[in-house]
Amino acid sequence: MINLETPIEDVPNIGLAYYKKLKKLGIKTIQDLLFYFPVRYEDFSNIIPINQIKVGQISCVQGRILHIENTQTYKKWMIITEAEIEDETGTIKALWFNQPFLTKSLRQDDFVCMAGKVSLSKKGVYLNNPAFEKISEISENDDLTHTGRIIPVYSETKGVTSKWLRYIIKPLLEYFYDKMPEMLPPEILKKYKFLPLKEAICNIHFPESFEHADAAKARFSFENLFLLQLSMLRERAKLMQKTAFTCPMDAALMKKFTESLPFQLTDSQRQCAFQILKDIEKPVPMSRLLEGDVGSGKTVVATMAALNVIKGGYPAFAKASTGKQVAFMAPTEILASQHFKGISKMLEKFNINVGYLTGKESFVYKNGKITEMKKKDLLLELEFSQINILIGTHSLIQKTVKFSKLALVIIDEQHRFGVSQRAELTKNSKLVPHLLSMTATPIPRTLALTVYGDLDLSLIKEMPKNRKKIKTIIVNPEERKSAYDFIHKEVKDGKGVFVICPKIGKEEGENDSAPISGSFTPKNYNTSLLGALETKTVKQEYEKLSKEVFPDLRITMLHGKMKTEEKQRVMLDFKKGEIDILISTSVVEVGVDVPRATVMMIEGAERFGLAQLHQFRGRVGRNDMQSYCFLFTTDPSQLNRKRLKALVDSDNGFELAQKDLEIRGPGQLYGAEQSGLPDVAMEGMLNIFLVEKTRAAAKEIIEKDPELKNYPILLEQVKNFKQRIHFE
Repeated sequence: MINLETPIEDVPNIGLAYYKKLKKLGIKTIQDLLFYFPVRYEDFSNIIPINQIKVGQISCVQGRILHIENTQTYKKWMIITEAEIEDETGTIKALWFNQPFLTKSLRQDDFVCMAGKVSLSKKGVYLNNPAFEKISEISENDDLTHTGRIIPVYSETKGVTSKWLRYIIKPLLEYFYDKMPEMLPPEILKKYKFLPLKEAICNIHFPESFEHADAAKARFSFENLFLLQLSMLRERAKLMQKTAFTCPMDAALMKKFTESLPFQLTDSQRQCAFQILKDIEKPVPMSRLLEGDVGSGKTVVATMAALNVIKGGYPAFAKASTGKQVAFMAPTEILASQHFKGISKMLEKFNINVGYLTGKESFVYKNGKITEMKKKDLLLELEFSQINILIGTHSLIQKTVKFSKLALVIIDEQHRFGVSQRAELTKNSKLVPHLLSMTATPIPRTLALTVYGDLDLSLIKEMPKNRKKIKTIIVNPEERKSAYDFIHKEVKDGKGVFVICPKIGKEEGENDSAPISGSFTPKNYNTSLLGALETKTVKQEYEKLSKEVFPDLRITMLHGKMKTEEKQRVMLDFKKGEIDILISTSVVEVGVDVPRATVMMIEGAERFGLAQLHQFRGRVGRNDMQSYCFLFTTDPSQLNRKRLKALVDSDNGFELAQKDLEIRGPGQLYGAEQSGLPDVAMEGMLNIFLVEKTRAAAKEIIEKDPELKNYPILLEQVKNFKQRIHFE
């Protein structure tokens, strides 16, 4: 007996041959197959008499095959299968190209239902490559699968067509119609008038009408987001049962810190700092996401929290501290190093010891000096509370790293890993540290509420004063010369220039036309155009700019394959003004701070998303000088012009992120493969009303029954869902 968990290779008519192909689509069990939803539908529901068909329209007809045969055209070396179909009103031809096997499955006098586009040739009207299936006779009562109804179309892979999937899925739906347990609680089904599961699953695959398909999609959009929200709220509820270090807010200390800064905090920074400082006063672990546009000053706010944790309650200049410690984790060594130097400088008057640890390096800041320290010595000082703040990369969660009293974890640009890394950092501790996650990637409200629903949100809405708006200019191929002349002038005035390219270089055997990993491919975009685009690489661009365009300037490359020491040396030289133009991959996207840089030049700008382009642009304009962002493009399509024009018109990262969400969809922003969320749920993220509705419904259930004891089927689905989306 088969059940929903039966491996797909054990299903009749599938076997090992199709198992490997289906695995590529993420289908491993019968349940996976039944929940592999269509991406769109074809409307073949209107069966009409042959004499009513019109050229250019999709038509569905039924009739008897008068004859069928294959002919070969030597001109194009093509085999054409031609059939003639008759009903009471007339006849029409059907043509298929390079499918000679059809004459074995379709024969004279067979009754068929056919659906396809009506085309016109010199020989008359014909159905162009129609879908078909045999019927018992000309009747509308046949249980049709591929024609004569609204037909599901699925994402396909080699050897797995939509027709084959319909053939396999339909009998399984019939078999499991009364065997699939309803997951949604009865009160939710009733309140929102959702279709029951068995009706919804049938109508999403084989809808009776488009209204039925929409009703099924509405149910499954809600269901998947509802499971996500429940997962988040249950994790949050578990966390609220745990105890954290209480860190009372020291207003006098915070005042001394802000007065020591060479700039004034914005109102937004003050508000966010206050929210965080009030959170860490509580004996339950804080979980907060600090969002702020590029250059808005998130690190200063995080540093205030760290200082309050370490020295709250002690005189500002006293050597004594609370003994509590802070871990600060960054995604790259460049960013970790920058944070180490920046935070050490901000805290130089407060007797704070700051450690720095990566896979290759370890330093310590003490008594106003940065000195190299052996890793084992640094770890020993950390264990005995001699290090107050430890800054680094993933090296911080190695087994050898042991904190004495870890009270606060700050994670930069890695918010989705917060829960698991916090657990790793404190596995030997009875108390759970507070968590502050930071991001410079603006997240639209719908996405933030859905994907980061387990975190409270703090938003820095203002930019520091005296910053000029960056002038953003789209540069077409014929305008390159004047753009280069302007860049040359900026360099001669002592300014620095970033040049961003999509890739490092072509690997052996790699196709130049292959899309870039993480690159932007808009909906309805002709992907064959990508092959025509000139693939810019760091190495190629370096050759071109250093030899042809700017032979008199100092130009250097930076990319992810370089050694850490080399990358740091290059960045330091660029910062000091010993390099004029730095050509880089997207390694500079996050966090790199070079105040003297005033020009950001982006090659192949159409191949990046708006949010990413905004991140690149934020690498300049970090002082009071006028800065520029040049978007070099080789693709004149209207869609790309519209996207890039949005960047020209707006410097608000949240507006741009919302536009990116609308253009690209949440799948590409969040990473559909990584999230494991079905397409129907990813689409649901665009709908703020749906997101809020699922969150409210999940809260209602959790408040009534935190352990979901009265909802065993729902509890099982939540557990399975967590595994599917790799929820941490």
